[in-house]
Amino acid sequence: MRGVFLGLGSNLGDRSRHLDQALEHLGDHPEVTVRRVSPVHETAPVGPAGQGPYLNAAAEIETRLEPAPLLGILLEIERLLGRVRTERWGPRTIDLDLLLYGARQVDEPGLKVPHPRLTERRFVLVPLRDIAAEVKVPGLGRTVGELCAMLPDDGGVKRA
Repeated sequence: MRGVFLGLGSNLGDRSRHLDQALEHLGDHPEVTVRRVSPVHETAPVGPAGQGPYLNAAAEIETRLEPAPLLGILLEIERLLGRVRTERWGPRTIDLDLLLYGARQVDEPGLKVPHPRLTERRFVLVPLRDIAAEVKVPGLGRTVGELCAMLPDDGGVKRA
């Protein structure tokens, strides 16, 4: 299935390496094929003060996995790359988010697709726009490019 999009972010340690390793782990999974990856963008952190800047990217993958098992794989990759969940929106070695799953909408405990804060976050929308500007976001009737254009400004998002 095409049209499955992920968000990737890192602001601890070797940020670029963490993104690369996450993509490698995804590509090594027998049920996942990485199709496209956006350019990497450096972004200001959202959340608690004192964090360093993030590197963010988006990836399109192909998979037959349902959304919940796919999320399980993303969480396992985060664990393998040293992510420790101690503080909401705190610093992290890697953050992998399931942004879009084709035309599907999912609302289950612990999993909402499209990602619930997708439309509020330029650091997610800008990399996603790089590879999926014309993709319609289910339930919103707008494309990723249209949603990105509706945000106030680039707000600290720049190509790394």
